[in-house]
Amino acid sequence: MAGSSEISEGELIKEEEEECDVFEFGDDLELNPFDGLPYSSRYYRLLQERKTLPVSKHRHEFMTFLEKHQMIIVSATTHSGKSTQIPQWCAEFCLSAQYQHGVVVCSQIQRQQVVDLALRVADEMDVNIGHEVGYSIPLESCCSNDTVLRYCTDDILLRKMMSDPLLEHYGGVVIDQAHERTVSTDVLLALLREVLLQRPELRVVVLTSPPASDALLAHYGNALHLRVDAPRAGEVVYGNGSRTESFYSALRLTLEVHRSGERGDVAVFLASDQDVVRACNILVKEVARMSASLGELVPVTLCPGNPGMCPPIAENKRCRRVFLSCSQSEEFFWQMDSIKFVIDTGVEKTFVYNPRMRASSEVLRPISKCQAEMRKHLAGSTGKCFCLYPEETRLPPDVPPRMLESNLTSTVLYLKRMEVAGLGQCDFISRPDPEGLMQALEELDYLAALDDDGNLSEMGIIMSEFSLDPQMVKALLASCEFDCASEMLTIAAMLTAPSCCIEPPVGMVTEAMRCHLKFQHPEGDHFTLVNIYNTFKRYQKEPYFSQEKWCQNYFLCCAALQTADAIRAELTDILKRIELPISEPSFGTKTNAISIKRALLAGYFMQIARDVDGSGNYFMLSNKHVAQVHPLSGYGAKARKLGLPEWVLFHEYKLSDNRIRTVTHISPQTFVQMAPQYFFCNLPPSESKEILQHILDSDRSGGSNRRPKSQPAATETQKGSEESESHDRCVIQ
Repeated sequence: MAGSSEISEGELIKEEEEECDVFEFGDDLELNPFDGLPYSSRYYRLLQERKTLPVSKHRHEFMTFLEKHQMIIVSATTHSGKSTQIPQWCAEFCLSAQYQHGVVVCSQIQRQQVVDLALRVADEMDVNIGHEVGYSIPLESCCSNDTVLRYCTDDILLRKMMSDPLLEHYGGVVIDQAHERTVSTDVLLALLREVLLQRPELRVVVLTSPPASDALLAHYGNALHLRVDAPRAGEVVYGNGSRTESFYSALRLTLEVHRSGERGDVAVFLASDQDVVRACNILVKEVARMSASLGELVPVTLCPGNPGMCPPIAENKRCRRVFLSCSQSEEFFWQMDSIKFVIDTGVEKTFVYNPRMRASSEVLRPISKCQAEMRKHLAGSTGKCFCLYPEETRLPPDVPPRMLESNLTSTVLYLKRMEVAGLGQCDFISRPDPEGLMQALEELDYLAALDDDGNLSEMGIIMSEFSLDPQMVKALLASCEFDCASEMLTIAAMLTAPSCCIEPPVGMVTEAMRCHLKFQHPEGDHFTLVNIYNTFKRYQKEPYFSQEKWCQNYFLCCAALQTADAIRAELTDILKRIELPISEPSFGTKTNAISIKRALLAGYFMQIARDVDGSGNYFMLSNKHVAQVHPLSGYGAKARKLGLPEWVLFHEYKLSDNRIRTVTHISPQTFVQMAPQYFFCNLPPSESKEILQHILDSDRSGGSNRRPKSQPAATETQKGSEESESHDRCVIQ
């Protein structure tokens, strides 16, 4: 009986434990379904705020749509809550299916936006960042195996599709800011259309601004449309000035608002990053002359992708913040409720690529109606928006697709890689320009990325592993053969990161040039970049070394150099992963300098120029245009007293100022050896081509003492390079 009694007590205890499991948290504490822990008090406070968002009243409707339809287009303005709430609802939908079809990913176009949104959503979901909610941006990932909602940039999601073409890890994909029409977002939307056909269980949600939703709906005819009504915009005041006057008009109006004494922060939309920096410097000077009784005015610069820009300072009732911004920055204000005044110049500067010239030109043009409407709503229903353009101005309805204005070489390489992965069809919202596509295919062919049938070659597959410009990848791969990979890794990182040279304040230009002169290398600007990076790394190891202080002293951007350091580490890891050799550094030796130039020419043989008259007028062989070297180059105005090199390789050419940038001296003999023969044959006729042809004929006939009149005698360095380069072209071709 004793044994029977013990069994009875054990069963009773078990029943009591089961009852506790059922009722312990049911009445008092609600469990978070994402981590199984009780919700905190902060969760409920944030929940009340979330319920006031315009998008919240559409929750039930959205969840119903999500159950029955594969694709939903949601149009809503800034401050509607679409970027924070809808991804959470998608995560709840995937949770209800026990993640049988995957978790949720949400793409953004700005890396800072990715981080800010992930932090906010983790707070709202009452989970830890990096666990249930995470983010992935270039050079940084904060995720784990527990992550059910991941925010990432659109280019990161594209790279993910290379290893997971059908995105089988995800059950829900949210494409945010589709109205910005970036190349990566447009490619994603095109690929996802085919993925949906192969994965009926996948859900795709596209978030856009109201005026831009029409183009998406026309393209995706079977998609459902959910329109979130925005609160009424505040007072809108139009101007009658011209585009050229808008910059100073915006600054004068900013100071007038401050003198008026009305409370509230100001958002000023200018044409470009350069205008933002210039406006900040002007306002700082003007504020210093203003009466202290007006209160403090603090300019804050907000520019996408620029590490030199200051982050927003905390809201302070005793000062007025002026947020200086440019295009593609409207979404930065999604969590700023303090803005009561918006000043919109109505123009933007952007670079448009010309495939015939293989160069970009800066274009000043009006913003889209989509952008204008978003800006009007930033000040809320009680604020004011000053549009510095006439009300009758006809703005284009949508943001021009970047697909039609960009160099498509990297995009075509990616799409060729996706063909290998089985996603060959791309139905773009806006079809790419045929001329741009042909130029991209021709360039990939020159770089040996395509085989004779136009498919991706083995070299092309390796090149697609890098998120770099294909020309830079080819140069990097060639450096592994020429034993200068360490130096080329630095050059690639420095040219991929934002410029490390900051614009000096007025009155400090001469001092900045004197500081930069200490890094200049006689071989050219590519070598100068290695000098800057090596010095930065060398001083980094010194005790009590302050990176920020050192950079400040030399007018360099510390954030840009740190970004370059991170990019270099990532590129090094890729080379190791694909088992390519990385040589020991030998920068400064003659042999190393020759090897670096050969590696650069392996990728940038299409960007060669010759000084035709000895005065700095460089004739570009590919397009027969004449340009000058940028003044900040080591071969700029200061170098002309010492003489300019006849033949140079340049990294970039801009039609806007007709300048070539990042220039390095090369010998024509090296170019002839490194450039593919069929590229050389396709060069348009010119005197420069005749000189190169003579060199090529001389090499074939065993050499000749005769040379064209315009060809200078070889220097000792060139002679040495010719001796060391007597073998055939590199195998990497």
